[in-house]
Formats: sequence, C-alpha cells, structure tokens
Amino acid sequence: MLPYARQRRHLVGLAAASAVLPAWATAPANATLSGKIVRIIVPNPAGGTSDVLARLLAPKLSELLGANVIVENRAGATGNLGADLVAKSPADGLTLLLTDIGSLAIAPSVFPQLPFDPVKDFAPVALVAYSPHLLAVTPTLPVKDARELIALAKSKPDQVNFAISGTGGANHLAGIEFALRTGVSWSYIPYKGGAQALNDVAAGQADVMFNGMVATWPLVQGGKLKVLAISSAKRFASAPDVPTVAEAAGLADFETGSYQGIAAPAGTPPAIVAALHAAVEKTLATPDMQARLAKMGAEPRPSSPAQFGTFIRTEKDRWARVVKESKAKFD
Repeated sequence: MLPYARQRRHLVGLAAASAVLPAWATAPANATLSGKIVRIIVPNPAGGTSDVLARLLAPKLSELLGANVIVENRAGATGNLGADLVAKSPADGLTLLLTDIGSLAIAPSVFPQLPFDPVKDFAPVALVAYSPHLLAVTPTLPVKDARELIALAKSKPDQVNFAISGTGGANHLAGIEFALRTGVSWSYIPYKGGAQALNDVAAGQADVMFNGMVATWPLVQGGKLKVLAISSAKRFASAPDVPTVAEAAGLADFETGSYQGIAAPAGTPPAIVAALHAAVEKTLATPDMQARLAKMGAEPRPSSPAQFGTFIRTEKDRWARVVKESKAKFD
C-alpha cells in the first residue's frame, strides 16, 4: 500500500474536487435513482468491517439519493462471490459493491481463475474509509510485544496458529508480508469471515491474527484480545498508545489495513457514478459520520472515482509483488 504520506498527498484536494461537480452530473442521476431500491452488496459475513460501514452509510445515502438503500451480505470465496455478482449486474447504479480493497486488488494474485476483472469490470465510485489492522493475540499467549511474538514463532516454526478471515484475504496477505519480512513461519487457519476468526483467537483456539480495527478494537477494550501493534504508518488517533508495526517489530514502512471502497458495474453512466460519489462525499463530511468512524477505529478517506481507480491498480501491483516474493500457495 502507498506509504501514509504519499496517500495523503495522493488524496489532497479531493473534497474540493468533488465540491465542483456540475449540477447536470448529479440531478439527472438522482432523478433516475429516486424511489428505487439501491443494493449495497457486502461480499463478507455480517459483523465485519465492510458490513458495519455499509450499514452506517445506507441511511444517509438513502436520504441524499431519494432511494431506498439496503445492504445485502453475499459472502463466499473470500469476497469473490459478491464481487462477481456486482460485476455481472446491470450498469444502472442500483447494485453497488462495498468491499475491502482485497476483493479488487489482492484477489487477482491469489485466484488465477477469478471470474471477473477487478479493473475492467467495475466503475470505481469512491474510496470511503481506512481502518488499520491490529496485530492481536489470544490473552494467554506468553508474549508481551511484537518482538517476543516473532521470537516465539521463530522458536516454534509452523506451530503458532495465525487466524485468517478467508484464504487470500487482506489479513492473510498482511500475515504473509509480516512473515516474509521477519522470517517467521505461521500455520494459517482459515475461517469463514473475520468475526469467527476473532472469536476463536479470543477463546484461545487460535493464537494470532491481523484484523481490521473496526471489528477488533471492541474485543481489545473488553480484555478479550491482547494487541501488540497497529499496521498504520503512524500511530492512530483512536489508539494512540498502540505502537505501529514499524515501531514494535522494526519493520520500516509496513502498512496494511482495511481500505473500504464502493464500486459499480463497468459501464454505469458517468452521471450516476457522479451522483453516487457526491452522496458518499457528503455523508463522509458530516460530523456525525466522522464521529462514528472515529469511535469504531476508522477514518474517512474520500477520493474521486479516478483516484480510487488508480489506488486499486497501485495496490494490485503491490500485492502481486508480495505474493511472488513469498512464494505463497493458496490451495
């Protein structure tokens, strides 16, 4: 992923850019969507970061678009099932994908027979929010910090169980990159969604995982998980006492996380994309939404459709390199 400073430069001025959308770009599309049912497809189980964010956005988007915006969970194949559904839906703005960047940027390197092209089959609408991963362990694991975890994993190759929310997902690749750069070897345990994986780490059925802060932080605050580091480029405002992976493990420029974005099927009329984008931008700019995001451990990352598309391509290249260098297998 882009280093934090570069990301910030990459996204500077987006609010200003969205503010000057011409009236013709939004009004006709709003008229087209008004009174219609707009589905936000979340390709993950209920309770995960994408699901929580979609349900926060839906009421305000309904108000701004004059539509009935509903959220549907279509989990399966590490997010690919829901993404494929949207890719093959009519390009009318009534079926949208809200997903972690993994479905669009990681999947091509993990699943050779992917039934959709994440670049050609989608019209990017907006990058919405960023939630860093937390490196969290079960409370009974005998480690106090990230360096002790690395030492333990090195002393017991393939014996430390690393929970993943699905094979080839964002937190799986975060674990792979961490292992690649530290020289550890985990035993990966796949689950059907992050909520189930988190519960097993909390219960001691698995040892460690990277997972989005939105879903993980409440368990940390409740004493059910022990957090060792955060994967943001600098300390995060919602958890200022948690060291970054760079600080805790000595891995310079290590940055992963849950980047959530909205995309429509390719071919969606530009006016509809513009209207959807404007509604998302207005929603993210409200004090209530910003407070809700901060409370759940996320921050808004508004972007134009074009910039979101560039981000997807950049991330796609980045994770392709990690997969190649690690020689990871995803059978």
